[in-house]
Amino acid sequence: MFKNKKTSAALSAPYTAWMTIFIIVPLLMIFYYGLTDSQGSLTLANITAIGYGVYFKSLLLALWLSFLCTLICFILAYPLALILARVSKNAGQGLIITIFILPMWMNFLLRTYAWLTLLEGNGIINGILSFLHLPTQHMINTPTAIVFGMVYNFLPFMVLPLYNAISRIDTAVFEAARDLGAGRRQTLFRITLPLSVNGIISGVTMVFIPALTTFAISTLLGGSKVLLIGNVIESTFTQVYDWHLGSGLSIVLMIFIIINMIISNISDARQEAEG
Repeated sequence: MFKNKKTSAALSAPYTAWMTIFIIVPLLMIFYYGLTDSQGSLTLANITAIGYGVYFKSLLLALWLSFLCTLICFILAYPLALILARVSKNAGQGLIITIFILPMWMNFLLRTYAWLTLLEGNGIINGILSFLHLPTQHMINTPTAIVFGMVYNFLPFMVLPLYNAISRIDTAVFEAARDLGAGRRQTLFRITLPLSVNGIISGVTMVFIPALTTFAISTLLGGSKVLLIGNVIESTFTQVYDWHLGSGLSIVLMIFIIINMIISNISDARQEAEG
């Protein structure tokens, strides 16, 4: 027994060292700088700054666009997850899933640059509109462009949890519903949706959090005209060099992430208790 514990500790040592150096230490630094001023005195001013001026506006805009991105991803992903769950494995279910997630194998920045090419003034979309003698649209450097980029990059993170949750539902449940006279709409809202709540919450968490904290997508597709809280924090660190303020704003985002994770864990616990 003692030898097994010693072996386990030795095998886990590299992972423990990695977590300590690259996760725990940076988090401690964020909390130290966020809760102190330039003289090292304790203060909450770096955190409460989120309620004023450009910081508050950028946070509200980030929350709004993240909500829109999550909602659109759910609307697009749920029907697709239903289709994937009902496709027979012999009919190429794995191939369909692979084709869907294939773009995710490409670099994140390259995928975002592709949308830059599509949405810019002389881009492909406006080129098609001009060819059809339709009015061109100004889409680049707008919140709409950012939502397009978010949805494209984060949609698979919504599809896969939903697909896993729906595919685990026993088909006998659907057969029983049909035998009792339930239509497709009743089956969807009274059986499929309630039984896939875990997948919905997981998908919402996996989409909302990266959408809220992103700065690369908003930098490329929004330019300097659309600032999200991620852009403000990034510029605070890299341009203003105010680590205290940047860390304080980061702590606020951590609070949103922690709240989201708590809700997810509570839901998982309820589902396991009911199951």
